[in-house]
Amino acid sequence: MKILLVEDNEMNSDMLIRRLRRRGHEMHLARDGAAGVAMAKELLPELILMDIGLPVMDGLEATRQIKADKETARIPIVALTAHAMAGDEARCWEAGVDAYDTKPIDIERLLRKMDEARRKLDGNNAG
Repeated sequence: MKILLVEDNEMNSDMLIRRLRRRGHEMHLARDGAAGVAMAKELLPELILMDIGLPVMDGLEATRQIKADKETARIPIVALTAHAMAGDEARCWEAGVDAYDTKPIDIERLLRKMDEARRKLDGNNAG
């Protein structure tokens, strides 16, 4: 699967890219929300892993822009956040994410969330 990771923390991005490449995924990296929006349009990935706390444009606004564009609206987005505080998850859902996961990343849990996001959109395509 072609995956766009939007993550500004080098340690997190390196770990995720290594682990997901080992599982056969094609990985692409954007370091801020604005770059993530641009790369989503350019690459049309099969899934986006979106950090929420990003420079230039936060992950919530990047998600809104991706979901508002007809070319990228169908790309499943999994929100990733270290700031799991009251209201954060609700803000992610309101922005249009398809699944939500917290940091630190548990790779098996993340893989389940990725499947959940793809199934959610596949289910929406069935009607």
